[in-house]
Amino acid sequence: MQPEHLLDPASALIVVGGTLLATVLRCGAGDCLTTVVALGTLLRRPFDPERARSDMAVQVQEIRQDGVIRSRPAPTGDAEFDEATAMLIGSRSLGALQLAHAAHKRRRIETSQRAVRTFIQAADLSPVFGLAGTLVALNQLPPLDQPGADFAAAISMAVLTTLYGLLLGNLLFTPLARVLARRAADEERDRQAVIDWLERQVADALPHGERPHGERPHAERARHAVDVPA
Repeated sequence: MQPEHLLDPASALIVVGGTLLATVLRCGAGDCLTTVVALGTLLRRPFDPERARSDMAVQVQEIRQDGVIRSRPAPTGDAEFDEATAMLIGSRSLGALQLAHAAHKRRRIETSQRAVRTFIQAADLSPVFGLAGTLVALNQLPPLDQPGADFAAAISMAVLTTLYGLLLGNLLFTPLARVLARRAADEERDRQAVIDWLERQVADALPHGERPHGERPHAERARHAVDVPA
């Protein structure tokens, strides 16, 4: 096998250039820019729930000791948790904390879905432009009755454009879409765990005696247990 035979700038230009152009036209410049930004996040460390709890530990301790009324927001560097704790202290309500978390979660999910959708579109388009390159190459074949006709270049381009399209879609764009989707799902799970932990820690310090999201009163739990048939 000779690797240099797999390199053809003209074939790469047709497949890669055509796929990128068609993706921009189909998805729009906004989604493509969002995808580039989301791709850059893969180079950073994933969200660390233990570090987030550690960063908020001082704030939580202050709320538990002095009460939410006398507490002051303490920035941690995470926009969601800074806004959520500020709203919690300002409104003295777990509902405000949950609203802030839901708003940030909605924006993150929308961003990740736009990026994943763009990569899926690119994965669908790359084999199409591989086929387009093959047709262009076949169109360059010399007449069969031409003396000394050289078919090798055109046939090579036809094969390589098909190969480039398949590799680009299945070894680059589709895997990137799956990586982004997994990273987003893992982050949402870990952030929800931190929010649940924060609610449990500060619930007793709230003046209204609020309970963490999803926690039933004792009487309600008992009534529910009675209603469940054996």
